[in-house]
Amino acid sequence: MKQTISILGSTGSIGQSTLDVIARHPEKFEVYALTANQDVTRMFEQCQRFKPSLAVMTQPLAATQLRAQLEKAGLKTQVLTGSDALDQVASATEVDIVMAAIVGSAGLSSCLAAAKTGKKLLLANKEALVVGGDVFMQAVQRGKARLLPIDSEHSAIFQSLPEDPLTWSERVEKIILTASGGPFRNWPLEDIAKATVEQACAHPTWVMGRKISVDSATMMNKALEVIEAHYLFGVEPAKIEVVIHPQSVIHSMVQFKDASVVAQLGTPDMRVPIAYGLSWPTRMDSGAKPLDFSSLSAMTFESFEDPTHRARYPGLALAFKALEHKAGMPGVLNAANEEAVQAFLEGRITFGQIHQVNVSTLEAYAPKAPVDLADLMGIDQEARRVAKAHIEGIKAC
Repeated sequence: MKQTISILGSTGSIGQSTLDVIARHPEKFEVYALTANQDVTRMFEQCQRFKPSLAVMTQPLAATQLRAQLEKAGLKTQVLTGSDALDQVASATEVDIVMAAIVGSAGLSSCLAAAKTGKKLLLANKEALVVGGDVFMQAVQRGKARLLPIDSEHSAIFQSLPEDPLTWSERVEKIILTASGGPFRNWPLEDIAKATVEQACAHPTWVMGRKISVDSATMMNKALEVIEAHYLFGVEPAKIEVVIHPQSVIHSMVQFKDASVVAQLGTPDMRVPIAYGLSWPTRMDSGAKPLDFSSLSAMTFESFEDPTHRARYPGLALAFKALEHKAGMPGVLNAANEEAVQAFLEGRITFGQIHQVNVSTLEAYAPKAPVDLADLMGIDQEARRVAKAHIEGIKAC
């Protein structure tokens, strides 16, 4: 029987890759719902091809425009709007699988809705877990959802771990996340702070959206992945290590207590972890090119303990600082970073000031431990207020 899927964030890079994989296996999957913010053109094209029952545009004007285009084309897809509609298509009884690919904390509520209703939840939105933390993981457990990470690094770890989670703590010594180093790995330190938006978004190996590309350049993406790994795999921060691997062939590794290391390798193509998540516990064709070992000239690794790298990527240390306090602080860091990156993309602060905003916000706001979605969103909103105040202070100088 076909499995039905809702893709949250279908017009983004992960959403498009998911649809590409699904199109290769029409006998296995049927699209129930697609969602986007305001990209009407791409959403209309996706609705023409995949004919979902529902389409969600969170922006009301975009929903009106899409509805008119679909009616003109004679398509029967129903158009909904608003954040409540995201929760609706994530928790619908008709849905077997939810691909959570909305960037940022905006995807938290729909991820929780999918978790609470026991879906097979493919998590490409690392911020939902960073912000949600224990509240999110408890929802997964209570709803008996099947949570599968789609980030290439966390998918690699999941594939490298033993099948029985109950044995992880007694067998695993540490988790090793790999990082490409981003576009500024070889730049002089004095030039990085003045980097332009175009330079920060020019990732050397992965094709990603602008926000995630900037996070890769600052290494904040890796900071968020450290937090995500802590919650996903129940590993203490001291047992999470990050190494720079510029070739992006090894996506992450697990070191066991006997000193053996298991790694997952592959071409840098997000269709690989997406296909694994969709087909788990089996495997299927992803459309990605197989790894050609004869073409690999080298696989190199660099330590973050190098003083130059610590200076080049100061944001990585903020993950461990946030996890020291744990309750709510990862959400503060995520909100501050989202505001700082948006300000940089809009030209309101420099690249070097992103870290300054993140540090200032963490130092200024220490929330109480959250217990539900309302608490999580309250922390997010207050952290954004504090971050915006710091950004305005920078602009005024």
